[in-house]
Amino acid sequence: MQDAIEKLESTQRALREALERQDWDAIGELDSLCRQVVDDVMAQGGESNAQVLERLGELLDLYREVLEACEAEKQQVGSELRQLRQASNGVKAYQAGE
Repeated sequence: MQDAIEKLESTQRALREALERQDWDAIGELDSLCRQVVDDVMAQGGESNAQVLERLGELLDLYREVLEACEAEKQQVGSELRQLRQASNGVKAYQAGE
């Protein structure tokens, strides 16, 4: 079971580092890895181990942070797209007026 705990900790640490760098590709890859690690832990009966449950709770908290960061990034990208669209429309209007 200690191996499972170490995998959870390692995966969580890597996910946190990717979030701090806003490395969305790495976060996507780590998401798949996290799912596999959690599945492995549960298959080993990890839900009965207090230390595993604590690590899973920490991972859940981290996932909440990841979701919040994704939502913020989505809003920022949407805002940038709106600005680009407005600028493009302004250029078209200017060109049509010439």
